[in-house]
Amino acid sequence: MANPATPADRFKIRQALERARNCEPDAVDRNTSAILETAITNLWQRIQDAPDSYVLNGDEFALFNYFRVRYRDNRTAQLAVERFWNNYRGNSANSDGGKT
Repeated sequence: MANPATPADRFKIRQALERARNCEPDAVDRNTSAILETAITNLWQRIQDAPDSYVLNGDEFALFNYFRVRYRDNRTAQLAVERFWNNYRGNSANSDGGKT
């Protein structure tokens, strides 16, 4: 399943994720938090829409990994991460969530 986010959205999410990683969890600014919360909510919905087949792309995995504690005990989340690693191809030019 392809990632419906636009390239501009993906860039904005990557920037927000980088800012969040570079500060203490309680020091993340509201704008950055809002971007990441919206992104993880949308991603989680896509995973739930295809719980047995959705394959995260690299950017989605990075976002999901940032929120990993939130989904630590969720079997659907565990399987999504497993599918990512089973389909991981390194620095593939394909970044839309599809297999290469």
